[in-house]
Amino acid sequence: MLYRKFLPTRIFTGTEMLGPGNVLIADDQGGIEAIVPRQDAGDDIQTSDGIISPGFVNCHCHLELSHMRGLIPEATGLVDFVFKVVTERHHPDEAIAEAIQKAEQEMIDNGIVAVGDICNNLSTLPQKQKGRLHYYNFIEASGWLPEVAQTRFERSSSFLQAFTQIQNSNSKIQNSLSPHAPYSVSDRLWALMQPFFAGKTISIHNQETAFEDELFRSGSGDFTRMYELMKLDTSFFRPTGKSSLQSYLPKLKDAAEIILVHNTFTTQEDISFAKQSSPNVNWCICIKANRYIEQATPPVELLYRNGCNMVIGTDSLASNNSLDILDELKTIHRSFPAIPFTDLLQWATYNGARALQLQDRIGSFEKGKKPGLILISGLENGNLTERSAVTNLC
Repeated sequence: MLYRKFLPTRIFTGTEMLGPGNVLIADDQGGIEAIVPRQDAGDDIQTSDGIISPGFVNCHCHLELSHMRGLIPEATGLVDFVFKVVTERHHPDEAIAEAIQKAEQEMIDNGIVAVGDICNNLSTLPQKQKGRLHYYNFIEASGWLPEVAQTRFERSSSFLQAFTQIQNSNSKIQNSLSPHAPYSVSDRLWALMQPFFAGKTISIHNQETAFEDELFRSGSGDFTRMYELMKLDTSFFRPTGKSSLQSYLPKLKDAAEIILVHNTFTTQEDISFAKQSSPNVNWCICIKANRYIEQATPPVELLYRNGCNMVIGTDSLASNNSLDILDELKTIHRSFPAIPFTDLLQWATYNGARALQLQDRIGSFEKGKKPGLILISGLENGNLTERSAVTNLC
């Protein structure tokens, strides 16, 4: 078997940064063999200036919306953004398929090896069958009116069945049935979905706007306007008097891993509640999308200080100008420079792999894994700069 040997400035293993003088050895298929000192590595060593890291994990994406790139202006606010996605997402199948293919290639070029992808239809299935990336498909269910719960559940279940069929022949595919958001899933639909959570990673959009908590605390706020726009009768809804997170999180108690996405308006009280409720909560930051939609920044430093399990997502090309995890890390670094780059890298590699239950295959440099090898260059004193870039090595 042929082996490749890499001697970068430093090696990030997925959980720690190794000092200079270490060589990463991998086979020609990208399988990790070992990390050894330079003096034990022999000849034919490829040197490079930068950090070699496992490939990135994008824990939150909407690949099926890739054809909406640039169609929705910035700073609409979440309610108008959601309404535009619902009403303007329908395009010719050929255009959607082409955009999906290009977006996947963009992620590959940007060093991404695995994606937690939201699915409301089957449009991404043909591309995923090619096996170019690991996908954890979150087959999304939504339906705010109790009377549509059964119909919406059956529709999402049919999509889950279709994705499960390719899972049986493609080891890079995993799937689960996941709720869209607290404001779009009725109690009746929750009850239908809950038996499918056990052992799975479940994703849910969480506290992306302040109006979400207003809805659950008092039944007021801008979501009432959204329901009016969609001509939905919400007279059935009874506020819980608690935040949205505290209202729904116990319903996810059987999930193996929980990914809370966005968390833009999450508070200390909610973080404490989540830590007491479940050890398996992962907080997914999509900072560029939050700024695109709401002109808001999630409380990254607060989550970090609380020792939360952090992961990174890009959201969709309807709400972002790229599907690039390094761009997300740069944006976080600019806003929260005190957070060490090593921690940011762990969020984007090992933590993401663990949240998607892929840590036995990707996310870190351990013998037998094929986590992808990327070189991060353009650093200054070991930290990110605007010049930082990713190159795929294997």
